[in-house]
Amino acid sequence: MTETLTTHLAHAFAARETLMAQLLAEKTDAYRLFHGTVEGHPGLTVDRYGDLLLVQCFHSPLTPELLAELTAFYAEKLPALALVYNDRSQANSRIANALTAEQLDIASAPREAHEMGVTYRIQGRHAGQDPWLFLDLRAARRRVMQEIAGKSLLNLFAYTCGVGIAAAKAGARFVVNVDFSDSSLKIGKENARYNTLAVRPRFIKSDAFAAMRQLSGLGQAEFVRGKRMPPFPKLEAQTFDFVFLDPPSYAKSPFGVVDLVNDYASVFKPALLCTNEGGTLICTNHVASVSRDIWLDQLQRSATKAGRPIREFEWILPETDFPSMDGEPPLKMVFLHV
Repeated sequence: MTETLTTHLAHAFAARETLMAQLLAEKTDAYRLFHGTVEGHPGLTVDRYGDLLLVQCFHSPLTPELLAELTAFYAEKLPALALVYNDRSQANSRIANALTAEQLDIASAPREAHEMGVTYRIQGRHAGQDPWLFLDLRAARRRVMQEIAGKSLLNLFAYTCGVGIAAAKAGARFVVNVDFSDSSLKIGKENARYNTLAVRPRFIKSDAFAAMRQLSGLGQAEFVRGKRMPPFPKLEAQTFDFVFLDPPSYAKSPFGVVDLVNDYASVFKPALLCTNEGGTLICTNHVASVSRDIWLDQLQRSATKAGRPIREFEWILPETDFPSMDGEPPLKMVFLHV
């Protein structure tokens, strides 16, 4: 017998009941309810963010019948949640489906989600594409919160600064968030205001390469090959006990190229040089086609070449609301002692 979407949703919900109880106990109401690539409907994700149920399709749109089926299932299981559906099956994952005025009000309403006692700003639709809190990074944020008390943190490619806010909440001595996007840092500052923090995080609008070169002591030239570089904030050299490196798959700027397939070392080396001797570096790689063992070998060779060999490493796996078919999830996270 062919299984229905409701059957898949029910299996996924049942598989998470223990996890949801654990997360509730630690003041977390943000998690993935359905991971379609593994759980029976490729491209479909269903995420809870506080009182929001965010339904997104990345391969093909949900038919009206399937959307109604999904809506009915969660209306019974989690009746207090407001549902927002985003069809992101178009090029560059741009949202394609129009909403009614009532649906748009729900989607654009400012909301809060909570994770391990930290409050984050959430919205079903906004000017950008991605949610303002990546749920598969929860395991890494958890590890940062366990390790960071009394230490300094540099959060690179910080996006909305979730890692930095979590670190400040957990007792970090000093937190610096670096991102090139004004809009992302604006949400990060809102996240900071939502929480009672012992330290005020710093937010730096900068290309990550320019920031890392200055903080590491390498320096950033104002002219490169005879051309003036775009303006960048001037930073004093400073290293950190803990560096979190979460780059995009690919990005190009006048300061450098981020390419997680062909040249992870270009971002890893300057991040490593921003890390104190004996400190910690957490690195991520989102590219599914990259083997984690090959990637780790690249990191080890790059660190040795830089004169800062990796002393110990530990893989951080996404938590169980992000199941994988082979035990090697697309998001790779590694905890490095350097």
